[in-house]
Amino acid sequence: MPEGLLSQVRSQFHAGLIAMGGGLTVDDAGVWSNADKSNLQSKQYAAAIAHRLRADTTQERAAGQTLGGKFEQAVVDFLSETFPAFAMLRPGDWSINRVGNAGRKGGAVSSFIPYAHLRALDDAVKKNPDLLSVLGNAYAISPDVIITRAPVPDSAINATEHLVDDLHGVLSAIRERGDAQDHILHAVVSCKWTLRSDRAQNARSEALNLIRNRKGRTPHIAVVTAEPTPARISSLALGTGDIDCVYHFALPELREAVAEFGTDESKELLSMMIAGDRLKDITDLVLDLTI
Repeated sequence: MPEGLLSQVRSQFHAGLIAMGGGLTVDDAGVWSNADKSNLQSKQYAAAIAHRLRADTTQERAAGQTLGGKFEQAVVDFLSETFPAFAMLRPGDWSINRVGNAGRKGGAVSSFIPYAHLRALDDAVKKNPDLLSVLGNAYAISPDVIITRAPVPDSAINATEHLVDDLHGVLSAIRERGDAQDHILHAVVSCKWTLRSDRAQNARSEALNLIRNRKGRTPHIAVVTAEPTPARISSLALGTGDIDCVYHFALPELREAVAEFGTDESKELLSMMIAGDRLKDITDLVLDLTI
């Protein structure tokens, strides 16, 4: 069977992480950039994954912020190359963007439905900073990667059959109204190169804020990580009610690494997360976004 697009772009995604300066690299001590140098199993898993991805780039690990930004861009590029190809499953005019530091300061999701009402809160706080002590900053949600959909003109909706008119169904955000109209936030993707306890909780808090502050359907809420340690992945993956799922940048390779070096507890934990639909490969994210 010929290799599918998802498999092809997955290989390109990993090759890009290896080729980029300061991406998936190994230092002179043999520690890979997604490993915890103080944790033996983390180093073993990371090395085994890198070996299976045929990585061999030796250089110093990039600074955390720089490495995180490169990982975010790699995820954006991967989604941009794959998700639009599944238009037969989820048609639409899509935009996939990395928010970046400038967007994070401005609370990026308030530019989109169902969070446009948060702009009024942001404006009020800017005019009266004392309100921040009352409201907190839970409304200022600034994710790493967003996927948005443009509203659809009536001409497209009625292309094959007269379905909508000016009398009914006029309040839905999916219908283009002819003026400057907010796009619809379809998905939020948080990118975590590694998962320490604080990073896991940041992603969970962001997810809960997305759920609490919406006026409409909750967007997909996903996390993509290169963390090699099952126990640390489980700190975010286990449980429900906030994020949809955690997606690993190289799940089959992680499974093989844990099978080779992991304890019985680590093997059981990884199997439980996968069987329970709490941990999937990044390629699964593309298909899950069409649901």
